[in-house]
Amino acid sequence: MTRLSFPSAGPKASVPSHNRKLKSNALPRLRLPELDFFVVSQTSAMASLAKAPLLENRPGTDEQPEAAYDSDEKVVISVSDDDGPSAAAETEEVEGSLPPFSWRKLWRFTGPGFLMSIAFLDPGNLEGDLQAGAAAGYALLWLLLWSTAMGLLIQILSARLGVATGRHLAELCRDEYPRWATVALWLMAELALIGADIQEVVGSAIAIKILSGGVIPLWAGVVITALDCLVFLFLEDYGVRKLEAFFGVLIATMAVSFAVMFGETKPSFEGLLIGSVVPKLSSSTIRQAVGIVGCIIMPHNLFLHSALVQSRKIDNYKKSHVREAMKYYSIESTVALAVSFFINVCVTTIFAKGFYGTEAASSIGLENAGHFLQERYGGAFPILYVWGIGLLASGQSSTITGTYAGQFIMGGFLNLRLKKWVRSVITRSFAILPAMVVALLFDTKGSAMDNLNESLNVLQSIQIPFALIPLLTLASKEQVMGIFRIGTITKVVTWIVAGFLIVINGYLLLDFFSAEVHGVLFNSLLSLILALYVMFIVYLVLWGSTLNAWVTIAIRKSFRSGN
Repeated sequence: MTRLSFPSAGPKASVPSHNRKLKSNALPRLRLPELDFFVVSQTSAMASLAKAPLLENRPGTDEQPEAAYDSDEKVVISVSDDDGPSAAAETEEVEGSLPPFSWRKLWRFTGPGFLMSIAFLDPGNLEGDLQAGAAAGYALLWLLLWSTAMGLLIQILSARLGVATGRHLAELCRDEYPRWATVALWLMAELALIGADIQEVVGSAIAIKILSGGVIPLWAGVVITALDCLVFLFLEDYGVRKLEAFFGVLIATMAVSFAVMFGETKPSFEGLLIGSVVPKLSSSTIRQAVGIVGCIIMPHNLFLHSALVQSRKIDNYKKSHVREAMKYYSIESTVALAVSFFINVCVTTIFAKGFYGTEAASSIGLENAGHFLQERYGGAFPILYVWGIGLLASGQSSTITGTYAGQFIMGGFLNLRLKKWVRSVITRSFAILPAMVVALLFDTKGSAMDNLNESLNVLQSIQIPFALIPLLTLASKEQVMGIFRIGTITKVVTWIVAGFLIVINGYLLLDFFSAEVHGVLFNSLLSLILALYVMFIVYLVLWGSTLNAWVTIAIRKSFRSGN
């Protein structure tokens, strides 16, 4: 069986054919038709024209940057014996045509998309689902469908960035932006991750409390979650595929648990179908609608997915193989998010059938949802424990992927050369300590826990622009993506989606603070913070357009004057 080799980055290493024009760091004499491409390829080297292009990652020097995966950790993508060197293969390389579809190869690529999909199934999303169902019935299922579709588009773009460049989003941000902006983006990413981690750890602790019959308190569940998370991460030492298989078991556990509950509660299929295809939104359900959209795009998930796709060893020096990887990752991501949509629909419809229009609808939350279900559908069927099993799978899987994302974020932004277990301990500490405080303060206060979850959702929503805008900026740049940069139509669509998400989360932000913040001093301070927040967003948008245009003009003038 022939294997695709991954060329080493040394003095004799060749440059991928789709990036060959980006090879030179000098200022050679170019023919006029080549001038514009050369100028574009040099705009990323604003501080120094001697800086290596982004696509020449993994240089063979002592300054080798932090990598998402070492070469020996990657899953080798094999090809059939018929794909060996031949005239047909040479024609394929010249024309860049894709090899025939292979189910076997799709299976080899399967894994990163399902790990990514766990962020769509974390306890924060489950809380948003149950509250949407209890408050709006089936009416917001259409929004869940379209939000998942928007999330799929953004995640495919994240995977595309990782495959085309061989580097993940945090690494590219470190090279793209000035130092102060890089540090600011890192802090924003860490804040978003901490907010998500608290929800995930506490959600897992709630599940442990349910399954133990209340014997294990919330704080002890937090400790158990922290420890078993680190233990599960050691599965990676036995191979990436083993870890991915473990996540597959957790996702299957969620799917089976919530599907069993769906079958037991018998929601209306007519209401489910109408709610999925007929847009309907009332003033009383705006907050739940915004919550659904806000929970779909998780900032840390954009960093995570762009790193996970690098777990496969492909021949980045062949355009057809890069395109093939993008195709299989897109298919896998679509299937994974279809599964996550099914699970989210199950949770929403379960609570729509049981609690829409009841007095419990206004007070139901993640902590007391199991008890409400037991009262409503209990008896011989142990629905409380089925809910607990599904919630535990959600909390455990999202906690582990959150730790995974924290490793990539810290290593990428700061270029840390630490052992993975050290980074795991550091990133776990960022979330466990706040989660322990939350568990001790809100162990028996259901309403307070719900308010805290709402605050954490707002915290994560604030950070969305600081992952989404850099992703779109980098994916649109030829000097970063080469021939794989997104086209005009894709760029317009993704920026419209990004604008919609930013506006939605801005509404959530203003709605939250207008209800929680009072007094002239606090309002003045909030206004200042919001002004800085908006200015940074504008800066990131301009960095990818106007600023680079100015740099291009400056380099063109410098080049022409040198001739």
